[in-house]
Amino acid sequence: MELSEFVQEGLQYLADSGYFNDKAFAVMIEVAFRSLLLSSSDDTVLDNNELKHIEQTVVKHCHSAVTTCILECVKQNADRSTICTCLEDIRFDPERIDTFCSLYQKHKKDLENVLSSIGRGLPHINDASWRLEYQIKNSHLHKVNQPSYLITLSTENSGSRSAEEVNFSCNMEQLQDLVGKMKDAAKSLEKATQL
Repeated sequence: MELSEFVQEGLQYLADSGYFNDKAFAVMIEVAFRSLLLSSSDDTVLDNNELKHIEQTVVKHCHSAVTTCILECVKQNADRSTICTCLEDIRFDPERIDTFCSLYQKHKKDLENVLSSIGRGLPHINDASWRLEYQIKNSHLHKVNQPSYLITLSTENSGSRSAEEVNFSCNMEQLQDLVGKMKDAAKSLEKATQL
């Protein structure tokens, strides 16, 4: 598992008992998991009594580093041995690794659900409408005499459930090409579902 230098530096502060005693370390890890699951802000980290004696910039740096590490672990579906190896490289002691891993295992499913709800999927087409437009002249007053189709696709994103419209125009050849590709896609999808 690869982590940026910024994240590694923050985790090294967290591993250093000179900055974080065992109690402060446990609180920082718990707050990091809670902030990811409950969408709370960094202010709860700074308000914690166990972390008041540590410089605020270090606390914020460590909080962002540990949350990034947690999200990377979930994203890569890291197992305990992978996490242990990564944290040992950053010089975590075995007790702190156990604390991190036990909380990770406890919250892993919930974090997977949080990550799966984030992001933007491709929009789904709900409806299509079209209108034929016949262009007689262009802006230079030259005769054109070409039909053009104004297509409106009503789309919906699965995450937001908000409807949007996609508008475009095309000529007869482009419309035939679009319809052919959509038919091919529908056939491919039908074959894939039959397997």
